[in-house]
Amino acid sequence: MTSGQISLRAKTVAVVGGGPSGVIAAKYLKTEKAFDKIVLFEQRSRPGGIWNYTGEQRDEDLFTIPQTNPRGKNQDPQWRHPDGEDGSHITTGSNGWQTQLSFLSPMYEKLETNIPRGLMGFQGLDWPEDSQLFPTHETVLKYIEDYGKYVQDLVQYETQVINAEPTSDTPDSSWQIRIRNLRTNEVHEETFDALIVANGHFIVPYIPEVEGIQDWNKKHPGAITHSRYYRRPEEFEGKKVIVVGNSASGADISNQIAPYCQQPLLWSSKSVSMFSASHGSGDPRRHEVPPIARFTPENRGVVFEDGSAESDIRAIVFATGYFYSLPFLENVKPALITDGSHVNHTYQHLFYAPQPTLSFLALNQRVIPFPIAEAQASVLARVYSGRLSLPSFSAMQKWEREVIAQMGDGRNFHLLPFPKDWNYINEMSHWALSASPKKGLENDGQGKLPPVWGEWEFWCRENFPAIRRAFGALGEKRHKVRTLEEVGFSYEDWKEEKARDEGKMI
Repeated sequence: MTSGQISLRAKTVAVVGGGPSGVIAAKYLKTEKAFDKIVLFEQRSRPGGIWNYTGEQRDEDLFTIPQTNPRGKNQDPQWRHPDGEDGSHITTGSNGWQTQLSFLSPMYEKLETNIPRGLMGFQGLDWPEDSQLFPTHETVLKYIEDYGKYVQDLVQYETQVINAEPTSDTPDSSWQIRIRNLRTNEVHEETFDALIVANGHFIVPYIPEVEGIQDWNKKHPGAITHSRYYRRPEEFEGKKVIVVGNSASGADISNQIAPYCQQPLLWSSKSVSMFSASHGSGDPRRHEVPPIARFTPENRGVVFEDGSAESDIRAIVFATGYFYSLPFLENVKPALITDGSHVNHTYQHLFYAPQPTLSFLALNQRVIPFPIAEAQASVLARVYSGRLSLPSFSAMQKWEREVIAQMGDGRNFHLLPFPKDWNYINEMSHWALSASPKKGLENDGQGKLPPVWGEWEFWCRENFPAIRRAFGALGEKRHKVRTLEEVGFSYEDWKEEKARDEGKMI
């Protein structure tokens, strides 16, 4: 070990969150065969995390207009009668009634992934052959459940981590975790050598403060909402609608609402969406407009940054993303969350540098999350088992400063737009594969193999926005599409064209 490096050796590991990143972490830890105890704490009643659709549930107190405070809270579940739509797990309460334990999910009824299935899958698990090229949320949930079967013995469902603090000031500190059984409301504490946070960052919605928005909302209550609460386009039948934001959710939700609302739907954004063919063209049912400069409550209107105005607006959907919020880690110092734009003091978007026995999965955005989480989990498992070392604290700080110098210390910090995500996945996976082999592990002692992206993944990742547009343009026919070739994209044709071009350059 090089001087200054940090070597960790955990015997017990806790994972917070039973969605895809959580089960990925549990699987890589379990196959490392180095830990006495691995526990995955999940507050829902079943695996899948936010991929569990929750219907119309909306009564939670994380949403104000504007919503500029990243500070969340440890949420209480909703106990619902089984006549509800959300499909949550049903159990019998002490009063004899069957009840459902439910936490709001941002999934909407007709959600399909914006990533082709071949690019977003797990290592060693194929998608069902009959699933469409861009799977529905129901297909993804079943896929996650199938992947997580191997680690179900490690999961404690209906269990919420409400606080976690280090037991010392040292880099190898263990973590005291306060846990609440959501069915009995009993609270107890446990101590683990390492803590992996995999609960996602789609909880506290962000709605910017724009001149007049508060007064507008008071005068026209219920008209402003966030994509977290969107469920189906029929709710906007005949209404004049603005959708704010042009990332995946904004593009998809505006596309879904456009056939139902008063046309054209007004799609407000700061830049051209990668999911839109070009600014000012494409779908005639959607009219792209600049950001909103101010709200005019007296005429249910808005004024855009170019000076144009619209009135009689009946609904505004903000697809403006979420804050990073970690309420159960509020007592950790130095603070992980300040303005909610990113998680502070993280090395490689993964380790809490002051005490790297705390780590995070899938903080990054503009990425393909499943393989990112796998590559990261492969590193975590090997570091916590002692097969990999971390650089010194000063080196980890230097890495963070360099990212801030390049990307800023705000909302761009965790962004890995292509090809950065491609490079990052391979950097993490190659780091994991550099670990010393260990007798008894699979793959000749290397352990579970992480994803390594090659030329096909690079090609598909580079083209997936265009692939998604072509898929969506098929309308209802898209449900029968299974392959990239069916929407006009062929890797083999691309390779042949590339070889011809390279031949001409010689």
